[in-house]
Amino acid sequence: MPRRKRKFPSHWKADSKYGNMLLGRFIGCIMNDGKRSVAEKVVYDAFDIIHEKTQKGGLNVFEQAVKNVSPLLVVKSKRVGGTNYQVPVQVSGNKRQALAMTWIKDVCQKKKGKSMPAKLADELLEASEKTGLAIFFFFFFFFFFFFFFLTSLGSNFIFLL
Repeated sequence: MPRRKRKFPSHWKADSKYGNMLLGRFIGCIMNDGKRSVAEKVVYDAFDIIHEKTQKGGLNVFEQAVKNVSPLLVVKSKRVGGTNYQVPVQVSGNKRQALAMTWIKDVCQKKKGKSMPAKLADELLEASEKTGLAIFFFFFFFFFFFFFFLTSLGSNFIFLL
């Protein structure tokens, strides 16, 4: 008998306006208390703001932002003997997108002073241009991995830098 519960694959709905599966997942990420129509309004208003500012399609900017923010590696803790080691592990495509969308959403929620569509539009534009706080999370994550990789090689290697 298996120790863990069986994990069933999740089926995401595509969004109603563009028919894009990734955007449907992002709307689900933005959604609070099951209010999908409110989350759709926030995302579509953000796309309208992006279109007014740059004359680009909001969906193209969104896809580029998710691509720029998504990480390639994550650091997982592995217990060997009595010590814990940080081991770099490649991230699958769905997990990469989920991390990127979560980082973008968290950055938007932490900003103050504007409406959520305006904050989301600003962050998506900045992330598509490889600037902004979501990209900061990406680089922080990368340097965190790099630091633990160097420390696992030994303390003598750090002094060479």
